[in-house]
Amino acid sequence: MNTIQSLHDAVFGLLERAFEGWLLPTLARFAFAASLLFYYWSSAVTKLGDGVFGIFSPSLGAYAQIFPKAMEAVGYDVSQLSTWHWMVVVAGTVAEFVLPALIVVGLLTRLAALGMIGFVAVQTLTDLFGHGAIAHPETLGAWFDRFPDGIILDQRLFWVIILLIPVLKGAGPLSLDRLLRPAGNSGY
Repeated sequence: MNTIQSLHDAVFGLLERAFEGWLLPTLARFAFAASLLFYYWSSAVTKLGDGVFGIFSPSLGAYAQIFPKAMEAVGYDVSQLSTWHWMVVVAGTVAEFVLPALIVVGLLTRLAALGMIGFVAVQTLTDLFGHGAIAHPETLGAWFDRFPDGIILDQRLFWVIILLIPVLKGAGPLSLDRLLRPAGNSGY
């Protein structure tokens, strides 16, 4: 038994030392870019109004996505919503563009990933209570049910885990965070 444990410790100790500090954060950012970057950017584009400054005059769909019950209550007349609603929609749209970009290039990565976790939480609450997904078990899904296809619980769990890695470990060496660090400071 000691031989097996020694072999195990030697092999996995070598792997830990070889990949320590760079593999996990780099792979997490790659996984985010490959699976969620264009998802969020595509969603943000649907919220833009017309023209160069469309970000400041969000589309009707932007309000309907973010404030579904409020929009229904005012008959989908955006002019009846408050400035607060406009600020939330604009901030959410900007966040959908900026936070994923920061994560992918590895700039302010820990804060951007933490911001995205908050974004996913708000998105999930909006889906559950604003769009009524909580009433649809097939959309909500369930943990420990042997079916990994729940759009809310299953998928969002993986998203948050992928985002927690850069929050806890930083961006890794292939990042702007690393390039902007003072020489000799290896913490990225």
